Amino acid sequence: MAWSLSANIRIVLVGTTHPGNIGGAARAMKNMGLNRLYLVAPKYFPSADATSRAAGADDILCRAVVCETLSEAIADCQIVIEASARSRRISWSVLIPRECAGIIQTEPESTAIAILFGREHSGLSNSELDYCDYWLKIPCNSQFASLNLAAAVQVVAYEILSTHQCDKNHQKETRCQLASSSQLESFYMHLYQVMSELGFIHEDKSKSIMRRLRRLFTRAQLEVKEVDILRGILSAAQGRKVAKKIETIDH
Repeated sequence: MAWSLSANIRIVLVGTTHPGNIGGAARAMKNMGLNRLYLVAPKYFPSADATSRAAGADDILCRAVVCETLSEAIADCQIVIEASARSRRISWSVLIPRECAGIIQTEPESTAIAILFGREHSGLSNSELDYCDYWLKIPCNSQFASLNLAAAVQVVAYEILSTHQCDKNHQKETRCQLASSSQLESFYMHLYQVMSELGFIHEDKSKSIMRRLRRLFTRAQLEVKEVDILRGILSAAQGRKVAKKIETIDH
Protein backbone atom coordinates (compact mmCIF):
# COMPACT_ATOMS: atom_id res chain seq x y z
CA MET A 1 0.00 0.00 0.00
CA ALA A 2 1.50 3.35 -1.06
CA TRP A 3 1.92 5.99 1.65
CA SER A 4 -0.86 8.57 1.62
CA LEU A 5 -1.19 11.88 3.44
CA SER A 6 -4.97 11.78 3.60
CA ALA A 7 -7.64 10.01 1.61
CA ASN A 8 -10.14 12.84 2.11
CA ILE A 9 -8.24 15.36 -0.05
CA ARG A 10 -8.67 15.32 -3.82
CA ILE A 11 -6.98 17.42 -6.47
CA VAL A 12 -9.40 18.33 -9.27
CA LEU A 13 -8.06 19.53 -12.63
CA VAL A 14 -10.75 21.18 -14.75
CA GLY A 15 -10.56 21.26 -18.56
CA THR A 16 -6.81 20.58 -18.76
CA THR A 17 -5.67 21.01 -22.35
CA HIS A 18 -2.06 19.76 -22.13
CA PRO A 19 -1.74 16.11 -20.97
CA GLY A 20 1.83 16.77 -19.81
CA ASN A 21 0.39 19.04 -17.11
CA ILE A 22 -1.75 16.17 -15.85
CA GLY A 23 1.34 13.99 -15.54
CA GLY A 24 3.30 16.80 -13.84
CA ALA A 25 0.46 17.35 -11.37
CA ALA A 26 0.35 13.61 -10.59
CA ARG A 27 4.11 13.64 -9.91
CA ALA A 28 3.74 16.68 -7.63
CA MET A 29 0.93 14.98 -5.74
CA LYS A 30 2.88 11.78 -5.18
CA ASN A 31 5.90 13.78 -3.96
CA MET A 32 3.70 15.22 -1.21
CA GLY A 33 1.62 12.16 -0.34
CA LEU A 34 -1.61 13.02 -2.14
CA ASN A 35 -3.05 10.34 -4.42
CA ARG A 36 -6.65 11.23 -5.33
CA LEU A 37 -6.74 12.89 -8.75
CA TYR A 38 -9.97 13.90 -10.49
CA LEU A 39 -10.03 15.14 -14.08
CA VAL A 40 -12.98 17.13 -15.41
CA ALA A 41 -13.35 16.97 -19.20
CA PRO A 42 -9.61 16.75 -20.02
CA LYS A 43 -8.82 17.39 -23.68
CA TYR A 44 -6.44 14.40 -23.92
CA PHE A 45 -6.40 11.53 -21.44
CA PRO A 46 -5.04 8.88 -21.21
CA SER A 47 -1.90 10.12 -22.91
CA ALA A 48 1.70 9.04 -23.34
CA ASP A 49 2.74 12.61 -22.54
CA ALA A 50 0.94 12.43 -19.21
CA THR A 51 2.61 9.12 -18.35
CA SER A 52 6.03 10.46 -19.34
CA ARG A 53 5.69 13.60 -17.20
CA ALA A 54 4.35 11.59 -14.25
CA ALA A 55 7.83 10.04 -13.94
CA GLY A 56 6.88 7.21 -11.62
CA ALA A 57 3.48 8.47 -10.49
CA ASP A 58 1.72 6.20 -12.99
CA ASP A 59 -0.36 4.68 -10.19
CA ILE A 60 -2.04 8.04 -9.58
CA LEU A 61 -2.84 8.38 -13.29
CA CYS A 62 -4.25 4.84 -13.39
CA ARG A 63 -6.57 5.62 -10.46
CA ALA A 64 -7.55 9.08 -11.74
CA VAL A 65 -11.32 9.60 -11.88
CA VAL A 66 -12.48 11.23 -15.12
CA CYS A 67 -15.74 13.20 -14.90
CA GLU A 68 -17.77 15.04 -17.51
CA THR A 69 -18.74 17.92 -15.19
CA LEU A 70 -17.36 19.69 -12.15
CA SER A 71 -20.55 19.03 -10.17
CA GLU A 72 -19.98 15.29 -10.68
CA ALA A 73 -16.37 15.52 -9.47
CA ILE A 74 -17.22 17.30 -6.21
CA ALA A 75 -20.74 15.98 -5.49
CA ASP A 76 -19.77 14.37 -2.18
CA CYS A 77 -17.34 17.11 -1.02
CA GLN A 78 -18.07 19.32 1.99
CA ILE A 79 -15.29 21.85 1.34
CA VAL A 80 -14.32 23.09 -2.13
CA ILE A 81 -11.29 25.35 -2.64
CA GLU A 82 -10.43 26.99 -5.95
CA ALA A 83 -6.92 28.00 -6.91
CA SER A 84 -6.81 31.08 -9.15
CA ALA A 85 -4.70 34.14 -9.86
CA ARG A 86 -7.64 36.04 -11.40
CA SER A 87 -9.37 38.92 -9.62
CA ARG A 88 -13.05 38.52 -8.77
CA ARG A 89 -15.78 41.13 -8.40
CA ILE A 90 -17.68 39.38 -5.62
CA SER A 91 -15.97 39.23 -2.24
CA TRP A 92 -14.39 35.86 -1.51
CA SER A 93 -12.61 34.26 1.42
CA VAL A 94 -9.06 34.54 0.05
CA LEU A 95 -6.36 32.20 1.38
CA ILE A 96 -2.68 31.74 0.73
CA PRO A 97 -1.55 28.08 0.53
CA ARG A 98 -0.37 27.96 4.16
CA GLU A 99 -3.74 29.24 5.41
CA CYS A 100 -5.49 26.75 3.17
CA ALA A 101 -3.40 23.94 4.65
CA GLY A 102 -4.26 25.17 8.14
CA ILE A 103 -7.99 24.94 7.43
CA ILE A 104 -7.60 21.46 5.97
CA GLN A 105 -5.58 20.34 9.01
CA THR A 106 -8.36 21.33 11.43
CA GLU A 107 -11.00 19.34 9.55
CA PRO A 108 -11.86 15.76 10.55
CA GLU A 109 -10.62 13.11 8.14
CA SER A 110 -14.26 12.36 7.31
CA THR A 111 -14.59 15.79 5.64
CA ALA A 112 -14.23 15.40 1.87
CA ILE A 113 -12.12 18.27 0.52
CA ALA A 114 -11.58 19.23 -3.13
CA ILE A 115 -8.92 21.65 -4.38
CA LEU A 116 -9.72 22.86 -7.88
CA PHE A 117 -7.27 24.00 -10.56
CA GLY A 118 -8.79 25.49 -13.71
CA ARG A 119 -7.83 25.61 -17.36
CA GLU A 120 -4.29 26.65 -18.18
CA HIS A 121 -5.31 29.83 -20.03
CA SER A 122 -8.66 30.82 -18.54
CA GLY A 123 -8.99 29.17 -15.14
CA LEU A 124 -12.50 28.46 -13.85
CA SER A 125 -15.70 30.04 -15.16
CA ASN A 126 -17.93 32.12 -12.88
CA SER A 127 -20.53 29.35 -12.78
CA GLU A 128 -17.83 26.87 -11.70
CA LEU A 129 -16.66 29.29 -9.02
CA ASP A 130 -20.16 29.23 -7.54
CA TYR A 131 -19.35 25.78 -6.15
CA CYS A 132 -16.36 27.03 -4.15
CA ASP A 133 -16.05 27.85 -0.45
CA TYR A 134 -12.60 29.47 -0.56
CA TRP A 135 -10.39 31.19 -3.08
CA LEU A 136 -6.75 30.11 -2.90
CA LYS A 137 -4.18 32.54 -4.27
CA ILE A 138 -0.47 31.72 -4.49
CA PRO A 139 1.66 34.83 -3.77
CA CYS A 140 3.97 35.53 -6.70
CA ASN A 141 5.33 38.27 -8.95
CA SER A 142 2.41 40.63 -9.72
CA GLN A 143 3.92 41.28 -13.17
CA PHE A 144 4.00 37.55 -13.98
CA ALA A 145 1.38 35.74 -11.93
CA SER A 146 0.84 32.73 -14.21
CA LEU A 147 2.18 29.55 -12.62
CA ASN A 148 2.52 26.30 -14.52
CA LEU A 149 -0.35 24.00 -13.48
CA ALA A 150 1.90 21.30 -12.04
CA ALA A 151 3.95 23.93 -10.17
CA ALA A 152 0.79 25.35 -8.61
CA VAL A 153 -0.27 21.87 -7.48
CA GLN A 154 3.23 21.32 -6.05
CA VAL A 155 3.13 24.53 -3.98
CA VAL A 156 -0.29 23.78 -2.49
CA ALA A 157 0.49 20.10 -1.86
CA TYR A 158 3.78 21.04 -0.16
CA GLU A 159 2.00 23.36 2.29
CA ILE A 160 -0.57 20.67 3.09
CA LEU A 161 2.16 18.13 3.81
CA SER A 162 4.29 20.60 5.77
CA THR A 163 1.37 21.69 7.96
CA HIS A 164 0.34 18.08 8.51
CA GLN A 165 3.82 17.06 9.65
CA CYS A 166 4.21 20.04 11.97
CA ASP A 167 0.78 19.52 13.52
CA LYS A 168 0.22 15.76 13.27
CA ASN A 169 -0.16 15.34 17.03
CA HIS A 170 -2.86 18.02 17.25
CA GLN A 171 -6.29 16.69 18.24
CA LYS A 172 -8.76 17.67 15.54
CA GLU A 173 -11.97 19.29 16.68
CA THR A 174 -15.08 17.11 16.61
CA ARG A 175 -17.80 18.74 14.55
CA CYS A 176 -21.08 17.94 12.90
CA GLN A 177 -20.99 16.80 9.28
CA LEU A 178 -20.92 19.60 6.73
CA ALA A 179 -23.37 19.52 3.84
CA SER A 180 -21.96 18.12 0.62
CA SER A 181 -21.80 20.00 -2.65
CA SER A 182 -24.74 18.03 -4.08
CA GLN A 183 -26.85 18.72 -0.96
CA LEU A 184 -26.08 22.43 -1.22
CA GLU A 185 -26.96 22.48 -4.93
CA SER A 186 -30.34 20.90 -4.16
CA PHE A 187 -30.90 23.55 -1.48
CA TYR A 188 -29.99 26.39 -3.88
CA MET A 189 -32.40 25.01 -6.50
CA HIS A 190 -35.14 24.82 -3.85
CA LEU A 191 -34.36 28.37 -2.68
CA TYR A 192 -34.49 29.71 -6.24
CA GLN A 193 -37.80 27.94 -6.85
CA VAL A 194 -39.43 29.41 -3.72
CA MET A 195 -38.13 32.93 -4.41
CA SER A 196 -39.49 32.69 -7.96
CA GLU A 197 -42.89 31.52 -6.70
CA LEU A 198 -43.01 34.40 -4.23
CA GLY A 199 -42.12 36.91 -6.95
CA PHE A 200 -38.99 37.95 -5.06
CA ILE A 201 -36.54 37.12 -7.81
CA HIS A 202 -36.68 38.15 -11.47
CA GLU A 203 -34.89 36.54 -14.39
CA ASP A 204 -32.77 39.61 -15.24
CA LYS A 205 -31.30 39.77 -11.72
CA SER A 206 -31.46 36.12 -10.71
CA LYS A 207 -27.80 35.29 -11.40
CA SER A 208 -26.33 38.12 -9.33
CA ILE A 209 -28.76 37.58 -6.44
CA MET A 210 -28.19 33.83 -6.33
CA ARG A 211 -24.42 34.31 -6.52
CA ARG A 212 -24.51 36.61 -3.50
CA LEU A 213 -26.79 34.25 -1.59
CA ARG A 214 -24.44 31.38 -2.35
CA ARG A 215 -21.55 33.40 -0.93
CA LEU A 216 -23.61 34.14 2.19
CA PHE A 217 -24.38 30.48 2.86
CA THR A 218 -20.83 29.46 1.90
CA ARG A 219 -19.44 31.67 4.67
CA ALA A 220 -21.78 29.94 7.12
CA GLN A 221 -20.40 26.46 6.24
CA LEU A 222 -23.81 24.82 6.53
CA GLU A 223 -24.10 21.47 8.25
CA VAL A 224 -26.40 18.71 6.98
CA LYS A 225 -28.98 19.33 9.72
CA GLU A 226 -28.94 23.07 9.02
CA VAL A 227 -29.67 22.49 5.33
CA ASP A 228 -32.54 20.19 6.34
CA ILE A 229 -33.96 22.98 8.56
CA LEU A 230 -33.67 25.60 5.81
CA ARG A 231 -35.33 23.32 3.27
CA GLY A 232 -38.06 22.59 5.79
CA ILE A 233 -38.73 26.33 6.07
CA LEU A 234 -38.86 26.62 2.27
CA SER A 235 -41.28 23.69 2.04
CA ALA A 236 -43.48 25.24 4.73
CA ALA A 237 -43.56 28.52 2.80
CA GLN A 238 -44.60 26.64 -0.35
CA GLY A 239 -47.28 24.73 1.56
CA ARG A 240 -48.70 27.91 3.04
CA LYS A 241 -48.87 29.52 -0.39
CA VAL A 242 -50.74 26.52 -1.81
CA ALA A 243 -53.15 26.52 1.14
CA LYS A 244 -53.82 30.22 0.68
CA LYS A 245 -54.48 29.71 -3.04
CA ILE A 246 -56.97 26.92 -2.28
CA GLU A 247 -58.69 29.09 0.31
CA THR A 248 -59.04 31.89 -2.26
CA ILE A 249 -60.57 29.48 -4.79
CA ASP A 250 -63.06 28.13 -2.20
CA HIS A 251 -64.27 31.64 -1.47
